[in-house]
Parts: sequence; structure tokens; C-alpha cells
Amino acid sequence: MYEMDTRKRALALVAQGRSLNSVSKEVGVSRAAIRSWQSRIEPLKRAGRPCPRCQKVPGPPEDPTAYSYLLGLYLGDGCISAARRDAYFIRIACADAWPGLIAACEAAVRAVWPDNSVCRVQAKGYVSVVGYSKHWPCFFPQHGPGKKHERPIVLEPWQQEIVDAHPWEFIRGLIHSDGCRITNWTTRLVGGERKRYEYPRYFFTNKSDDIRQLYTDTLDQLGIQWTHCTRKGNPYNISVAKKASVALMDTHVGPKY
Repeated sequence: MYEMDTRKRALALVAQGRSLNSVSKEVGVSRAAIRSWQSRIEPLKRAGRPCPRCQKVPGPPEDPTAYSYLLGLYLGDGCISAARRDAYFIRIACADAWPGLIAACEAAVRAVWPDNSVCRVQAKGYVSVVGYSKHWPCFFPQHGPGKKHERPIVLEPWQQEIVDAHPWEFIRGLIHSDGCRITNWTTRLVGGERKRYEYPRYFFTNKSDDIRQLYTDTLDQLGIQWTHCTRKGNPYNISVAKKASVALMDTHVGPKY
């Protein structure tokens, strides 16, 4: 956005008979911009859509399904930080090993708030999907100072309604951020011959008691059996324990691409 003084100076030079090319080089503005200022010097105000959470009667995000997924991602590996001009960045960390997850995350950030600016920032071993908007704290009131596992994390009633309506997307976001899928195996005697059987199994790990509770409450809603387990010495693991439940999880959640 060019300052008004720059616009007036450029037009004054053109009025002196200077060519657009010379004025462009002196002022550091494109010729196309100077031409547009000749017909309208005032900058056009961007007419963005209103934030649904900032209305007198707050409403849900435009795409509740994408929001439920993004909420899971945010609670797992996301953060919101202040930027300039009362705006905020939302950052979701996604491992390089899962390009499909990165694409799904970016699509969710765009779908939840289409007016935000989205980009990918490469780091060592992972990509941060970054969205820029003034309204991220409106969509994620869990934003606050400190680490998530060191402060209460409670969903607002309107968020819980979305999770209740789209539980699989919420589970998917949590697992894609702080979960993993492994292949378990067992053996069984069949006709006197021992055969090996393999099946997928999901783990979810998060230090926040509240976030783990949100995960297990949603599993309970879906009728999925789970158990606490200590894996590799980590006390914060939750495992889906029964083979039938794992098969159902695999159908809806899928691998991390």
C-alpha cells in the first residue's frame, strides 16, 4: 500500500510533462500503478467478509467439517502468535514425510477463513502452514500465553457442537498432529499351523490432560475402545486397543498420507 504523499508526488511529476517511465524509476512505483492513480488517487478499501464470530449473534465457521479437522491439528501441533496491526499468525507444524497432510492442513486453513493469507514456511524436517488474519483468536479461543499443557484447554459450547457433529474429522486432526499408526501383529494356530496376522493400531500422545480428555471423550462418543499405555517410557500415550476398533479408525482416519 503506497502512502498518499507518494501518489501525489508521482502525479505531480507526470503533470510536469515527465514520462511514466521516468517517474516510475524516480519514485519506485510501477507504471500501471501510476496510470491507475490518474483516474483514482484514493486507495480502494478491501471489502472483506465479516468474521462470523464477531457478529452480534456469533455464528459457526463457514466450513464446520474443515474447522473440526483444523481444531484437532491446532490442539496437537498448532500455535497462534501476535503479528503487526492487531493481526495474528496461526502456525501448524507438519512433517516433511507427509506431503498429503501438509496439503490437507493448508486446505483446512483456507476453508475455515477464506479471507486469510496462507503460506508454507520450510524448516528442518517440517513445514509450518501459516495463516495470517486478525480473527484467529475468534476461531480458537484456546489461544493464550504459555504452553497448552500448562493451562486449561476447554472447548466453547459452539466448538463442542461442531466436534459432536464432525467427530471423525476432529479425531483425524488430532492423530495427524500428535499421533501415529503402526502395524501390530499376532500369531494364531489354524489347523495345527501357526499363522501370522497383521493389523493397524493408532497411538495418540499429548502432555495436556485436557486435550487427551477431549480425544478420549470423542472416542467414547464413537464407541471406539481405547486404553492408556506407556510406550517407550512415555506416560502420555493413548492407544486404540481392539482390532475391530482399529479397523474402524483406519477406515475413517486413514494413515498420515
